[in-house]
Amino acid sequence: MIDISNIFNIRSEEEFEAIALNIFNFQFEHNTVYRSFCDLLYKNPCDIKVIKDIPFLPIQFFKSHQILSTKHSIQKTFSSSGTTGNTTSKHHVTNLKIYEASFNKGFKQFYGNIEDYTILALLPSYLERDDSSLIYMVDSLIKQSGKPKSGFYLDNLSELNDTVIQLDQSGEKVLLIGVSFALLDLIEAHQFQLNNTIVMETGGMKGRRKELIREELHTKLKNGFGVSNIHSEYGMTELLSQAYSKGNGVFDCSSTMKVFTRDTEDALTILNQNKTGGINIIDLANVNSCSFIATQDLGHVNNNGTFEIIGRFDNSDIRGCNLMAL
Repeated sequence: MIDISNIFNIRSEEEFEAIALNIFNFQFEHNTVYRSFCDLLYKNPCDIKVIKDIPFLPIQFFKSHQILSTKHSIQKTFSSSGTTGNTTSKHHVTNLKIYEASFNKGFKQFYGNIEDYTILALLPSYLERDDSSLIYMVDSLIKQSGKPKSGFYLDNLSELNDTVIQLDQSGEKVLLIGVSFALLDLIEAHQFQLNNTIVMETGGMKGRRKELIREELHTKLKNGFGVSNIHSEYGMTELLSQAYSKGNGVFDCSSTMKVFTRDTEDALTILNQNKTGGINIIDLANVNSCSFIATQDLGHVNNNGTFEIIGRFDNSDIRGCNLMAL
């Protein structure tokens, strides 16, 4: 068994690697889908000496298989958003406390105490579903903030406008988190000049608008909200950890997450930093599903471990948090 507390108390690269290798051995033994995938690649724990040797499961498997490394009962199944007729990913979570510990620690790592913020959530496309991991996270953060104005705002943009301005002018620390198309709707209806508000986009037009490259989207949002930087959250249904950007689309991983790039022509080859390739993610919080995922995103990892998303592989569906199309 894996000691969950160790996952959230990592203090060094060496500790991260040791825990990742331990989780790999655990999932190789207990996750039948992942074991079969490793067997097809002729990869065995005795072959895995460093984390870059670990096989990364293609994210599409979450659409076609039940990805579990435990026999414990499923507490919650998170599903990806998708257009009608498309198969959605399903992430079966057997221990919601691990997810809660992950997003709470991640938020505190980058933004401090949640109790210091009023959280205004503009996530209409997600609110239509009760199986969104993003809604689960934001709802928990709203409740923990304890602020009277914290909450979800749907179609009443005038009420949200008044709330944002009142809180910002009073000096309250505000986090306005929203899906891209809804934030654009808000600034088309109202103009802002904010001083105490963090504007965070979670990506995705959800079919409501034409997809924009990040630079164009962030320029529109910066002008509309009167802020110097747009923050971003990078997460997805298949992950229980998040990365955050405080501007310019440069993401920093929470302590339970690490990103690599793989060769676009040879998916088993991990690239050196600063090389563009497919994004591979180690998510230690995914201990009960699969912690080693090859995503459909394209990007590059910087020397300091931060990363940038520049697009998606051709013919992959546009969905999830902060998945921008070129």
